[in-house]
Amino acid sequence: MPLLFSVLTHIKPSHFSPSLSSKNRTSNSPTNSKQLKEKRKKEKRKQEYSFISLAYYMAPVQKSMVKSLPFPENVPIPTHFRCPISLDLMRDPVIASTGITYDRQSIEKWLEMGNKSCPATNQQITQDELIPNHALRRLIQDWCVTNRAMGIERIPTPRIPLNKIQASEILSEIASSSVRGDGVRCSALVTKLKALGKESERNKVCVTSCGGSQVLAAAFREFAGEGIEGTKLELLEEIMSALIFFSSLDKEARQYLNSPSCSKSIVSILNHGNLAGMINAVILLRKLVSSMDAEAINSFSKTSGLVEGLAKLVQRPISSQATKAALATIYYLISADERLCIKFTDLGLVSSLLEILIDCDKSMCEKALGVLEGLFSSDKGREIACQHALTVPVLIKKLLRVSDLATHFSVSAFWKLCKKGNCCVVEALQAGLFQKLLLLVQVGCNTVTKEKVTDLLKVLNSSRSSVECVESVDFRGIKRPF
Repeated sequence: MPLLFSVLTHIKPSHFSPSLSSKNRTSNSPTNSKQLKEKRKKEKRKQEYSFISLAYYMAPVQKSMVKSLPFPENVPIPTHFRCPISLDLMRDPVIASTGITYDRQSIEKWLEMGNKSCPATNQQITQDELIPNHALRRLIQDWCVTNRAMGIERIPTPRIPLNKIQASEILSEIASSSVRGDGVRCSALVTKLKALGKESERNKVCVTSCGGSQVLAAAFREFAGEGIEGTKLELLEEIMSALIFFSSLDKEARQYLNSPSCSKSIVSILNHGNLAGMINAVILLRKLVSSMDAEAINSFSKTSGLVEGLAKLVQRPISSQATKAALATIYYLISADERLCIKFTDLGLVSSLLEILIDCDKSMCEKALGVLEGLFSSDKGREIACQHALTVPVLIKKLLRVSDLATHFSVSAFWKLCKKGNCCVVEALQAGLFQKLLLLVQVGCNTVTKEKVTDLLKVLNSSRSSVECVESVDFRGIKRPF
């Protein structure tokens, strides 16, 4: 906080708002004293807002910078070596178009927050106009070396950020090497691109803005197809890893990856790839399926090994991230095509989901309940659920304890079991479902859930007089087997 107060006392409000300058305060002054007082109040509010905005920005920057100081705090730092924003020693000084030098981390964070002006001059600046101040950086490094005896460490020479021209050149080479079928060159360039993206978030954004996802998706399609193995499999895993790393998939990239050859290759990696490849494959599948329409999903679901591969990741988890992605993908598939419910049910997914629900976090619980509720759309799914001892107690436990989404899926699951399947009614009444639903009505829920709660209460009420309610079983001590 001392740094923050120091900033606020050294920077004038006029630097942040031209309307607060002395010229503006004296010009056009009203003769009426009431109007003058009102104008002064407005100016005072503007000053407060400027300081609040600056303080909001400064707090996280100071906290992160002070933690990583390469020297003792009691060492005096020359004023011209300090960043005007953080007041800390600059590690990567850059000059803005206004002639003011800032530390790159501070000014880029300022611009990322939506500010488009120089903090010192209030003139328009952009991130692309920031130029490294090599002369000042060398002076700072020399000062660090001179004061090494006082415990000061020399700041490392920063890497120059990737610009759009360099990113476009690399992407162009990836595209040309993939068209030529030069897998070795393509793999080396993709690895280089990922390494540059890992250096900074700015590099990552730069690659994405230059159409990185389109080029990588097109390269994946060029090498995809039947019988991928050996070096070709490794190349596709590397390209897929880069696609996941740069995260965004635009419309054109999705069109490349939705081709039959790409679908087969992704599913092949899902079933036969290494650990990282399997995780990346299921994440990529989730991204693709989430944007498909029903017709596209029906076509995509016919890919050989897709259903088996997704079920395997749920029943034999390799990571929490992969399991959640697999559940999300299954949910999209069965929501678009109810015939897939039978396939997943035949693979034993109902029992696996009930075991997962015994002990899982909120996100996993919501996804597992969503898939389970979807599987209950089939007669076979409801039949297996009614025969399973965990179905009713587990669903009741999740009814009010997780989230609104989990509540909706739990109610919908009971509605399909009790009304559509006409089963589990007695067991649900004995476990206290009727009382839980009454409580849910009092607490409140969305319209769709409320309609199903009303239907459930009518179904349960007809059998309520002949059934005695008992306490539900507590599963807190039960752990799901690995």
